[in-house]
Amino acid sequence: MRMKNPPHPGRIIRQECIEPLNLTVTAAAKHLRVTRQALNNLVNERAGVSPEMAIRLSKAFGASPEVWLGLQLDYDLAHAAKRAAGLNIPRIEPRETTPAA
Repeated sequence: MRMKNPPHPGRIIRQECIEPLNLTVTAAAKHLRVTRQALNNLVNERAGVSPEMAIRLSKAFGASPEVWLGLQLDYDLAHAAKRAAGLNIPRIEPRETTPAA
């Protein structure tokens, strides 16, 4: 079952990966071979985990790329559901077809 309000993956990266290792964002970015700004945007929840970043995170910190992308998907889906809560979109029903002669 998915969480109603999952945390941004950047928060998890900061709290569970970078801080316990006493790394700075600059040092972690260098290790991941990404710009400091790219990692800063991620850990400050201004950017999401891309497939490429998921692979880098997997290599550096463990967990599969699918786990990292799944965290991003959970976060994105929860926020999309909140935004779409007021949408009233009726279901499309199949039309009856006449048999071919």
